[in-house]
Amino acid sequence: MSSFSDSNFVKKLSELNNTQQSIQTLSLWLIHHRKHSKSIVQVWFRELQKVKPNKKLHFIYLANDVIQNSKKKGPEFSKDFGTILPNAYKHTAKDADDKIKQTLERILNIWGERGVYDKDFIKVMRHSLNSPWSETTDLSSTSSLSNHNINSNNNNSTNSTTTTTSSSTTTTTNKSPTVKKKKHQEHQLTLKQEIDAMDEIGEPPTTEDLVKNLYNLENSPSSDAAVRERIAALPQEVADHTCLEKLKDKDDAQKLSETVDEAYSLLTEYNQRLSQELIDRKENARMVRTYLNLQRDHLQIAEARLIEYKRKLTKVTTVREELQSHIQNLPDLTLLQDVTPLPSAGDLFSI
Repeated sequence: MSSFSDSNFVKKLSELNNTQQSIQTLSLWLIHHRKHSKSIVQVWFRELQKVKPNKKLHFIYLANDVIQNSKKKGPEFSKDFGTILPNAYKHTAKDADDKIKQTLERILNIWGERGVYDKDFIKVMRHSLNSPWSETTDLSSTSSLSNHNINSNNNNSTNSTTTTTSSSTTTTTNKSPTVKKKKHQEHQLTLKQEIDAMDEIGEPPTTEDLVKNLYNLENSPSSDAAVRERIAALPQEVADHTCLEKLKDKDDAQKLSETVDEAYSLLTEYNQRLSQELIDRKENARMVRTYLNLQRDHLQIAEARLIEYKRKLTKVTTVREELQSHIQNLPDLTLLQDVTPLPSAGDLFSI
């Protein structure tokens, strides 16, 4: 998965099309780079204003997919997109036909039903569909409104999570703002720790890089039998200081000193290789974790696509069966006798 940059994002937006695979693939890439959410939203809105009217809806679909699928990993996108969506809707609806406006309205209904944004913000968005577009539209009012709505949604989500099924506990929570605030802070802290931990994972590797690194482990220093045999074959005098008492003269001492120097060089070099191997193994472990996370995300997309295809297959099968049943119930004209021939066009229109 490539690293994030504005130019890279612009290129991917230029390749965006209306297919589910195209939208979900780019959405997954953006969610992975959610720490750049502010820049992503700015580039998204800037490029939205440049594309042809028939492609603006693709951008809205992309924003919808990112906002809804990033909720579990953090509120960055719902908050940052909220500051720009009213004006994005105005711009998209400027040259849109009734069909596109109906699609935009349907997206708002989904956001309202799923609690993506609150009712007041949805009202602002609906108003945007019928408001004239201006290049100098002030974003400050919509920005403050969306921030308020998103914070309100976060508080509601936190309250619903921390409130127990006991009615007495619910009453206590409602009556104690301090407890509610504490619960909210704990929730936000946990969420921040989760986001920070995921950011530390880093970029997912390509399959080729991962296979190459794992293959290199087969020739790692810890599996270097030749060096290990040399270390095992070192004389006892190298490690046992009591052998110094057995030295008879200067020549024996000089010989032992040379042996110890050779052993020291061998062990120092081998320890350095083992230290580097430890670093490499940690990096490989990180690569495996990020690769697995990426594959899980792809699996979720594939499973969602499979469910959708199964639903469509069921619908097509049902229609085919109904059509086949209808065909079988039609009369066989070859078996009918004394069929009165249909009148000609001349007979119908003659006076």
